[in-house]
Amino acid sequence: MFWERRFDQFMDRMRDHDIPLSLNLWNGAAFDFGQQSCVTISIPNARAVRHFLPPTLDSLGRAYVEGEIEVNGELTDIIEVAARLASKATGLQRRGPRMIRHTRKVDAEAIAYHYDVSNEFYSLWLDRSMVYSCGYFRSPEDTLETAQIQKIDHILTKLRIKPGDRLLDIGCGWGALVMRAAEKYGAKVLGITLSRNQYELAQERIAAAGLADRCEVRIEDYRDVSGKFDRITSVGMFEHVGLKNLRGYFEKVHDLLADDGVAMNHGITSSDPSSAESPFGGGDFIERYVFPHGELPHIGLVLQEMSAAGLEAVDVENLRRHYAMTLNHWVERYEAAGEKLLNIAGEKRWRIWRMYLAGCAYGFAQNWIALHQVVALRSGSCALPLTRDYMYGN
Repeated sequence: MFWERRFDQFMDRMRDHDIPLSLNLWNGAAFDFGQQSCVTISIPNARAVRHFLPPTLDSLGRAYVEGEIEVNGELTDIIEVAARLASKATGLQRRGPRMIRHTRKVDAEAIAYHYDVSNEFYSLWLDRSMVYSCGYFRSPEDTLETAQIQKIDHILTKLRIKPGDRLLDIGCGWGALVMRAAEKYGAKVLGITLSRNQYELAQERIAAAGLADRCEVRIEDYRDVSGKFDRITSVGMFEHVGLKNLRGYFEKVHDLLADDGVAMNHGITSSDPSSAESPFGGGDFIERYVFPHGELPHIGLVLQEMSAAGLEAVDVENLRRHYAMTLNHWVERYEAAGEKLLNIAGEKRWRIWRMYLAGCAYGFAQNWIALHQVVALRSGSCALPLTRDYMYGN
C-alpha cells in the first residue's frame, strides 16, 4: 500500500537517530528508535501512518488529539520525543506569518472558543486568582500563587500607579489585576474582555471583595473603548490582535492614554526576526486547536509598530524563562486534575490542552517563543523618573 511504502522509507531514514521511542504497529511489528525508550506510540492501522510522513508537531499532535494514535509515557518525555522526531525528520522549518484578517466578529468567536470552556476547567490548574498569563518568579521555589501576585505587582510598580489613577486593563481575564490595582494601589479601574465567562466571574469577585465602587468590567472590544486613562495595561491579549493590526492597536492605546500616562504591553512574542511561526509545526497545532487566528510578532516588530503609533518604549523585559516555569506549574496541576478535567471538557479537548500546555512549556524553554513586557509613554513624554530604580529598588 502507498502509506506503508512511504512509512518504510521514513523508518529507513530514522534508524540512525537515537530517540527514546518505541513504535508499535497494527500488524504486530515493533521498532525501537533508541537504546532506552521512555515513550511508546501505538499505530492501530495503516492509514494512521500518514501522520509520520513526515512527522511534525502539528501532525503528531493532531493524530493524538483525534485518537488516531495512542501515546504512553511521561508528558514531558512525550513532548521532547515528538520535538526530536519532528526535527530529525524535517529539519528546522518555520512557516511565515499568516497575516489573518481580524474583525470584531472573528476575534470575539476566537476568544469564546478559547476562554469559554468553563470557569471550573481553568480553576483546576490555574492559581487561586485564575491568572492566565506568565508569573514572575523571584526564586525557583516560589509557588504559582506567589509568582502571579508578584507578576501583577511587578506590572503595577513599573507603571508607577498611584491612588486615584484611572487604569484601563485590556483583556482583563477573570479580574485579578483590576482588583489588585484597586485594592492595593487605590486606582479606579476599567477592565474589558470579550469572554462572557470571564466577565461574569470577574463581576462576582469584584462584588464579593467590596470593590464595585472602584472596579468596572465590561464585555467590550478594545477598538470601541473611549475616554482617557492615566495607566493602560494589556496582559496576554495582543497575541489575538493580528500582525496587520498591530499599528492600529498601538494607535488606539496612544489615543486612550493621557498626555502624561504610562502603558504596559505584556505578551508572547516570536523568537524569529521575521515573526514566523514556531518551528516543526507547533504553531499550526495551536492555530488548529487552541488559539484560532492568534499571531505572534517578534519584539522588533512590536517596537517598530509602537513607535509608528506615537508611543516611545522606555523599558523592555523578556520573561521567557518565567513563562516556562509558569507552564511547568500548570502542566503539573493539569496532570493532577486529569480525571476531573476529562469529565468537564471531554476527551478531545482534554487531550488538546494537555499537549498545548506541555508543548508551550517546551517551546519557551527552547527559546522558540518569548514573553516581553514593554513599558511605553506618548512620544516625548517625561512621565517617568530618569532611572528605573523605582522598578527594582524594593
